[in-house]
Amino acid sequence: MAIVILSRGNSGLSTCTTQYLVAMATADLLVIITEVITRRINVSYFQLTFLWITSVCKVQYVLNRAALDCSVWFTVAFTFDRFVAICWQKLKCKYCTKKTAEVVLATTGSLLCLKSIPMYFRFEPAKIIDNVPMRCVNKPSYFTDPRWIGFRMFEKALSPLIPFGLILLFNALTVRHILVTSRVRKALRGQSKGENQSDPEMESRRKSIVLLFSISGSFILLWSVYLLCFFGAADGLDDDSYYTFGRIGNTLRNLSCCTNTFIYVVTQSQFRDQLKSAVKYPVTSIINLINKR
Repeated sequence: MAIVILSRGNSGLSTCTTQYLVAMATADLLVIITEVITRRINVSYFQLTFLWITSVCKVQYVLNRAALDCSVWFTVAFTFDRFVAICWQKLKCKYCTKKTAEVVLATTGSLLCLKSIPMYFRFEPAKIIDNVPMRCVNKPSYFTDPRWIGFRMFEKALSPLIPFGLILLFNALTVRHILVTSRVRKALRGQSKGENQSDPEMESRRKSIVLLFSISGSFILLWSVYLLCFFGAADGLDDDSYYTFGRIGNTLRNLSCCTNTFIYVVTQSQFRDQLKSAVKYPVTSIINLINKR
């Protein structure tokens, strides 16, 4: 629903921002399909479906990793775009365009998909059933081969360590710029003595900032437990607690792919109006059809 509404371009957002939001929503949807539906639900509630075949399982892991990386890095790209739009007015006209957004998203998505291909060769069959290799387990070399160890470290740094740091950096610089600009504009408009005058420019920025901080803040909050696992915060726990801590981190990570649509609803009034119209449309169409007959 979010993809359809945003793609129509009637949500009161710039075409550049809309491109990033559509890409993020698409990546999030793919994560939900590949990670939650076809992997977690399948493993927990179904036995010996075609998804358990080793070759299918390998492809599923590759698609899941690519979708998850795209979800993370599209958020970084959106954060950087808003950072440029708010802090670098001279560069804004050249960078914050629909064409640039398409190039950035296409390049980022292609590179991340290529990066995920080695994941296919990480696994081997867990068992053979009726001469059919089933399920996926890590090859022993995945834990001993220096090439796999290096790849694993690179992968962990790529998602989410580097994105986490970049989002914090861009948001900190954005906040700093906003505070400085706000003081200057208030002084120029004579508000330093407490006068309350409306400022359309600051109001427009406020809406953009609310959307930016809501999305990036949600990302940081929901990925924080997973990041703590990365830094070994749970190493001192017993086996059961360590397993629970890891599952909580994965659950919150997956949940981060479900929150952006709710953020749009809360922060964007025109998106809410479009969503209401979309929900009402089938009912009104049936009523109109009945009235005509």
